[in-house]
Amino acid sequence: MARANTEVESLDLLREEQGADEINLLELFYRLLEKFRIILAAGLIGAILMGVYSFFIATPMYEATSEMYILSSKDSAINLSDLQIGAALTSDYEEVLRTWEVEALVRQNLDLPYTNKQLKGMISIANPSNTRILKITATSADPQEAKDIANEYVAVAREYISSVMMTDAPTTLSEAILPQQPVSPRKARNIALGFIVGALIAIVIITIVFISDDKIKTSDDIRKYIGLPTLAVVAKDPGVQKANQSSSSQSSGKRRDREQK
Repeated sequence: MARANTEVESLDLLREEQGADEINLLELFYRLLEKFRIILAAGLIGAILMGVYSFFIATPMYEATSEMYILSSKDSAINLSDLQIGAALTSDYEEVLRTWEVEALVRQNLDLPYTNKQLKGMISIANPSNTRILKITATSADPQEAKDIANEYVAVAREYISSVMMTDAPTTLSEAILPQQPVSPRKARNIALGFIVGALIAIVIITIVFISDDKIKTSDDIRKYIGLPTLAVVAKDPGVQKANQSSSSQSSGKRRDREQK
């Protein structure tokens, strides 16, 4: 019997704790609703900051892409063996384009003020799936420079592959054209991201303050945290409070008069 009572008490305690957790989540939700204006303001501040950065601070970047087609036969007739070899050579040529010799030749031909490492960071090479095409994309703050680098990479790679690897030079499939619009910064995305981040920061701060606030404000808090029932609640009376303040000020005034005498 005693064991059964203990189990019942444990179950009641568990239910009370679960109820307290639910109340806390509900209180947190209402607290966030109360602070909605602060959350909205924080989101707007974040959006404004990202807008200022995107429109006035960030450097616009341009991309230009040239393409090479890999084929291993000099004849006009193309058979299955040529296509298979071309597919195998595509991966090899992709690695050739990443060598420092090709980068150095591109820098020398265009008289670029970049190191090999900097130039490598401006270039991306992609091989679309199930194709023998290599896409060389150059990124630069100058659209003309991006175009020149992409086209020069293809020209240098064709000569280098033909002379060093003793194989057919790949075909220039498409030359890079002058980009008209920057690819970054993405203004609309940055502004939306700034709003979301600003609002999330405000929500996190409000949540931390709410969780760390352990002051007892209501009779329910007394029962929740201390486990004692509330016998009586004395409401605040503004009139009584003012009367207490005036009486305390009068008594302090009389005290000062006595001290002066």
